[in-house]
Amino acid sequence: MNPIIALSKSLSRFCATYSSKCATITTHYSVVKRDSDSRWKDIDMNRVSDESDVVIVGGGPAGLSAAIKLKQLCQQNGKDLRVCLVEKGPYIGAHTLSGAVIKTSALEELFPNWKEMKAPVFQKVTEESFVFYTENRRIPLPIFPGIPLRNKGNYIVRLGHLVRWLGERAEELGVEIYPGYAAAEVLYNKSGNVCGIATNDVGIAKDGSPKPNFERGMELQSKFTIFAEGCRGHLTKMISKKFDLRKNADVMTFGIGLKELWTLDPSKHKSGYVEHGIGWPLKYDHYGGTFLYHLDDNGQPLCSLGIVVALDYKNTYLNPYQELQRFKTHPAVCRHLEGGKRLGYGARALNEGGFQSIPKFIFPGGCLIGCTAGFLNPAALKGVHLSMKSGILAAEALFQEIFKEKSFQENGIVLEEYEKKVKNSHIWRDLKSVRNIRPAFRSKLGLYGGLLYSGMVYMFGRGLEPWTFSYKSADCQMLKPSKECRKIIYPNPDDVITFDLLSSVALTGTNHNHDQPAHLTLLNDDVPQRINLPIYDGPESRFCPAGVYEYVENGNGKRLQINAQNCIHCKTCDIKDPTQNINWVTPEGGGGPAYDGIIVLINAKTTIVLPCKYLRQFIINNYSDYAGETWRKSIIDRQFCRKILNHPCKRIPVTADPTIADINIRLLITFYDPPSFIEWVQIPASRVKLLFSAKTMARYYVKQDHSPYHNEGEHEDEIRKWASIESEVSLAVARAEERRSSNMSSRLKITLLRLVEHLRKDSETSNNQWEAKSLEVSDEKGKLETSFEYLHNPATIKERVQWSDTTPNRKDKPGMKRKDDDRQGSINEGCSRRDGPVLCIKSNIE
Repeated sequence: MNPIIALSKSLSRFCATYSSKCATITTHYSVVKRDSDSRWKDIDMNRVSDESDVVIVGGGPAGLSAAIKLKQLCQQNGKDLRVCLVEKGPYIGAHTLSGAVIKTSALEELFPNWKEMKAPVFQKVTEESFVFYTENRRIPLPIFPGIPLRNKGNYIVRLGHLVRWLGERAEELGVEIYPGYAAAEVLYNKSGNVCGIATNDVGIAKDGSPKPNFERGMELQSKFTIFAEGCRGHLTKMISKKFDLRKNADVMTFGIGLKELWTLDPSKHKSGYVEHGIGWPLKYDHYGGTFLYHLDDNGQPLCSLGIVVALDYKNTYLNPYQELQRFKTHPAVCRHLEGGKRLGYGARALNEGGFQSIPKFIFPGGCLIGCTAGFLNPAALKGVHLSMKSGILAAEALFQEIFKEKSFQENGIVLEEYEKKVKNSHIWRDLKSVRNIRPAFRSKLGLYGGLLYSGMVYMFGRGLEPWTFSYKSADCQMLKPSKECRKIIYPNPDDVITFDLLSSVALTGTNHNHDQPAHLTLLNDDVPQRINLPIYDGPESRFCPAGVYEYVENGNGKRLQINAQNCIHCKTCDIKDPTQNINWVTPEGGGGPAYDGIIVLINAKTTIVLPCKYLRQFIINNYSDYAGETWRKSIIDRQFCRKILNHPCKRIPVTADPTIADINIRLLITFYDPPSFIEWVQIPASRVKLLFSAKTMARYYVKQDHSPYHNEGEHEDEIRKWASIESEVSLAVARAEERRSSNMSSRLKITLLRLVEHLRKDSETSNNQWEAKSLEVSDEKGKLETSFEYLHNPATIKERVQWSDTTPNRKDKPGMKRKDDDRQGSINEGCSRRDGPVLCIKSNIE
């Protein structure tokens, strides 16, 4: 055993034996059990339970492909399955991050006419390069036909956009998608087989105590559960241990991919250009590479660039984020970015182990698909098409099996046919053919020897060599003590090409409720202070690409501080921590990054995209007097206010381009029901008319000189013109009637989807007269859960919102209506600031 690891384990046992002088860091219930905590004595710990035929964990390419294929097979064969997909992100695509250059084979298998369906896959690769970087030179390398990095016929995509499109197609087919629900626990039946998942508990304070709005997670029981969590899924870790899935596989090795999105000077943009690089800024003994892609997105010249740093590096002072910043200073890279502007940043761990590291991916009651199973080709830097294909194969195998007569409660399905299908598919062939490329770079051959070996073997053997290199050590075991490492000095940011870490994290849109236990849990709070800091000089503060971990002075030396609200869910800490003391678990659902997270407002003639920075300022100025007790009773949902007010400022250029109306937007609907509930719902923009009183907001910007264009110093006339446009509103939906039913909040998502579908149909069949309508939703026993009241008239520009009797009395502001005021008010008079976010749907938009 590595002596450092042995020492670490010994010290861990010592720390566990004696009481710690270190301040408490971990309060999460997965580590600190609640059974003996008196604060939890009188808390109801029963869960609401629901049943489904199939539950899919994860709304990425793999999970959505499996869901879509299942529903397509049901339609083709006249069968019916209830398929539920849970996603921890606030909306589908929020946590999706990739380069990405993809093959479209799996997309074509799902939707042969994907081009006619206007899938967001537009930018075909037109030119490609493979280069070797030195500190000052760029040396082109040949790209021979058939090598893994060749991209002829592939497409450059923004993967989050494609995933959202797949989500819409899945919902159209009848898949129930639940974003904002984090799967936190695997359910097992009496036989020990997987029988579903449970979402995480919410309403827990930072100190681990229950808050007044505490709610137990919901159980989703199923006949079969598909895990599509992505790389280093936390539930997959539990399942792998229980079923010993890695018994016959090598350890998995990982990389961390960091990416930035830039808008370029049009004169420097080469649409469809793809470049992959090796060498500098990484050392010869460290595996990794860079990428740079040019794409055209609705006429906007964009560049996606980044670096992939293998996590088996040895120097504890290496900082992946700083390596990305240093890469951009290379003369050959910098020339692309000059005159451009950075729009986004993100990071995510990825599997690099390949063929020999793939675990057994079937077990009683479930299976692994996509990156969760390790289906990524490290030599080609591609995994999207393999992930989608694995989801398709799993769906096909499950459809054949799930209708067979058997007791699912006693004997979980073991999907052996899925395993056979994978091993007979191009997934297995592709990964096997490149199985020795990645480990060749990990050997004593280093970068140059690995390049030579990979080129020779792949060109002449194509994976037919009779040997297979293996991985003998996990990434966490590769780190050397600080005394054996040379410090790396990184240059200071110039705020033009290179940037500091926190300004980059702000661009991720990441956000977590601050008053919850940190989801970056420590098995022992003493280990960072006693082992990681003195032996490795605190590597957490460097390998995390979001500034989550930092060592701060506490009067008696340094202690570890975890800034969990910064976490972008990359999983690097869970992988690289040398003592494996960090365990990543899910935060409250809806937390984490929001890649491409912007608010879209639409009025009759103009579309404006507002960065969260300005929405935050708007709410602060308009709702600042509703603090304290009054705030908690406000119609404005507490979770909504906290989520927006704590949202990082986003420096995204504002546009008045009406083509934005063609994309799907996230529509915010809030309900006042303790515990507070907030959900993002996707509705086609062709049906959306207004969100959040656009006219009132425009007037505020002009009056207060806080227009979205203020920092740019231009387009003020457009804003003033927009402020004068008469806003049309077709339909306003009253907030949900206040109910305190114990199971209401857990079922609100289902209720909400029913409401949206009801409103869609209603807006198409209206007789253009004011009609008082209502929708009642009852639970399984017939008890009323929620009722919605609204008025509908697509022919007028007037709106009326009916408030429930439980609306609190408050001092009215100009333009407000009291709760008992039943008059119809014109939107031209200014939208009531009490309204909060409202859902507005119009059957026709000019």
